[in-house]
Order: sequence, then structure tokens, then C-alpha cells
Amino acid sequence: MLFNYDWDRVGFARWSHEFPHDSAGFDLFSFPSNARLAGFDLERFVARLAKQAGKHGWQAVTSNHEQFGALGAALLAERMGWPGTPVNAVLACQHKLYARQMLEEVCPASNTGFAPLPARYGDPAPEGLTYPLFIKPVKAAFSVLARVVHDRDELHEMTRFGAFELWVIRHLVEPFERVVKKRLPLAGTAHRLLIEQPVQAAQYNLDGYVFNGALRPLGVVASIMYPGTQAFMRFDYPSSIPAAGQARAIDTARRFLQAVGFTHGLFNMEFFYDEATDKLTVIEFNPRMASQFSDLYLRVDGIDLHRVAIELAFGRDPALLPKVQPSAGMAASLVYRAFSPDAVPAMPSRARQAAFHAAFPDALLFRFPKPRGSMTRDFKWLGSYRYGIVHLGGRDMADLRERCRDASDLLGWPAPCQHGQPDVHDLATLISETA
Repeated sequence: MLFNYDWDRVGFARWSHEFPHDSAGFDLFSFPSNARLAGFDLERFVARLAKQAGKHGWQAVTSNHEQFGALGAALLAERMGWPGTPVNAVLACQHKLYARQMLEEVCPASNTGFAPLPARYGDPAPEGLTYPLFIKPVKAAFSVLARVVHDRDELHEMTRFGAFELWVIRHLVEPFERVVKKRLPLAGTAHRLLIEQPVQAAQYNLDGYVFNGALRPLGVVASIMYPGTQAFMRFDYPSSIPAAGQARAIDTARRFLQAVGFTHGLFNMEFFYDEATDKLTVIEFNPRMASQFSDLYLRVDGIDLHRVAIELAFGRDPALLPKVQPSAGMAASLVYRAFSPDAVPAMPSRARQAAFHAAFPDALLFRFPKPRGSMTRDFKWLGSYRYGIVHLGGRDMADLRERCRDASDLLGWPAPCQHGQPDVHDLATLISETA
């Protein structure tokens, strides 16, 4: 298991007795683990693991880590002759400019206007652009530096980086850059930014996998933003996307994944869908499981995406897996954020955590305390600071909201199910009004 942290650590631990595993990689979000970013070379990392495979008896590899893990797992599987996602398919998905170009060839109706930003990191913002526009790195993860800018001054301010910020950005991208230069040179450098035409519509995620070249959808998760922002507030499953939207999403994913040679593995497609116009617009393709959603599928459908990942790693058909009894009719991943450094709630005390787990024994709680410097960087790169996540299930949306409010009160955090949120059926109206 490469870069096995947070949801993956929890998800794969459910199967550790049946599938004992070793973990390799480091945590990008904690010190001193993330000090390994200095000098990290993905190809050398994979080569070391390949040499150790026989000694440790490894038979398969998997990872859901966007920055390094998915590509590292593909490289190691290829080197060892194990089942895995083709390396070039991972590169094609993760190189966001190349992915847009491929989408334009095979499914232009699901694309948006795009172009590379004609400036290097730290250069003045170019003249002549039409605003508003959406800007994001060609290679990044966790929505870092991805946002709408409304004028040249805002773009210029967003792309001003200090020496340490530039060091972090380059070291996050360079391991990918070395591989893409060798394996997919047509894509061009990943050390740049991409501009896109903004889209106003409800946002969703199509989750699925490809086995023996055949796409098999699993479900659609709804992404709900804090009103007036681009920051995720909740992920709800199941979503209320119309059947026509789901069918269009599956068709788009099938066309794109076939075009880039994605013949094996889990995937997640983020997209907008406007029910009024039946317009679907792809945001991006992730060549791995969206591991934050695995617990949601387990609660509602009795399908464990982490077990699906294990089956695929061994080259077995996940469709043959038995389902477990669902525990909820609706489930959500609740994201707790602060939008000002002066409004960050305290981490819950041991007593609060104990009361929370006693009242909600099936809940998952993740806390993300950070020093002030890291929080400041989050506010610049992400526009907010994510300090906690809670997973809950409920009989339906009304029950889930009540449980969300009660759980948040126990933790001492503002509930991300309030803010005047309508039912999931009204999401398109909400997002079009607040985008």
C-alpha cells in the first residue's frame, strides 16, 4: 500500500487480517514525515521497492494517493508484472492540460474552454485575458491553487509565491515531471498553470472501475459547497442526479478512458451537470479511488471500495464480491472549514471526543490541527483551512442533518449541514445562485 494515510489507512485496515500488507511512502501533511519531499524521486522510490519485493513476499500493489501514489503503484506494477493501471493512462489523467486536449478529441461536448497560462511561475500576469476565469496547476492535488479569479490584479496576487512556496510547488511537481518527460513527452511540462472557462452548475463525482477494458460504474456522489465559495462543505451519497445525467457521465467516462488506454483500475470523474440544459462538463479525471467516498458506499450500498481496490490489485473481478448489509439510507462526508485565521475553532478535547464517539459509535472523525504558518499557506492556496472531517450515516437526508447538527455540537464545531442548505434535490439551484 503506497502512501497509505487517512481514509486509506482506515479502509485497508478493515482487511488487514485477510490481506496482510506493508506500507511505503510518507505523509505530505505532517512533519517530520513530509521532510522526505526534499530530494524525493519517484522512479528511485519504485526501484527500491522492486528490489525489496521478493524479500518481503509482495504480490500486488495499490494506492489512492493522487500526488505520488497512483503513479508509483502503476510504475511498480508494470515493473513487477502485476495487475495495475497502465502508466501512460495515469499520466494522461493527472496531466490536466493533456487530459483537456484528449477530452476535446473524443468528447468535446463535455469539455470547457481551456488554455495553458502563458506565463511561468512568478511572472507578471499576462494581459489580454477575459475574466472571470478558473485557474489551476497542470499537476496538483487537493484543489491547491485552484480557484476563480475575476481580474488581472487577482490573478497576479494569486500567483505571487515566496521562495519556500516555490520550493514546495516545484518539489511536488518534479517527480511527476521526470516521468511524463520520458513516457508522455507530447503532454509538455507540468510546471505551469492552466486556465479554464468557469462553469456554474451542480457538481458531482462518478465513481467506478475498469476491468478487462470494460467500464463498470459504482455510483454518483454529490459535492456541496459552502455558499458563495468553491470550498467543499459536504459530499452526499447517493446523489439525486437525474438518470439522463448519470448516463451522460458514464458515456463521457467510457470515451475518455478508452482514449487514454485506461484498461484496469478504479477511477473518479469530477463533473458539473446542469439539469435544465442536460449539459455535462468534466472537471477532471482521477486515476484512482476517491478514498474519502469509500465509507459512504459501504454504509449505503454495502460495497467496500477498498476491497474492490485489493481485488483489482490481484487482477480479480470485483463484481464477484459479496455485499454486506447497508447501515444507512444516506451518508455524508462533512467537511469543517474556517475562512478566516481568526475564526478557527479549537480542536475537540478528549472529553468531547469521548462524548462524540459514545453518541456516534459508527462515525469517523479526522482532525487536522496545523501550526499557524501552515494555516496561512492553506488560506492562500485553498482559500480556507480544513480542520476536520466527520463521516455519518442516516435513514434519509432529514435524519442525517439532525445527526450532523448533534455530532457537530458535541465536537464544538459549526455544523456543515446548516447555512440554509436545501434538500439535495435543490442543489442545482443553490450552486447556480452562489457560484
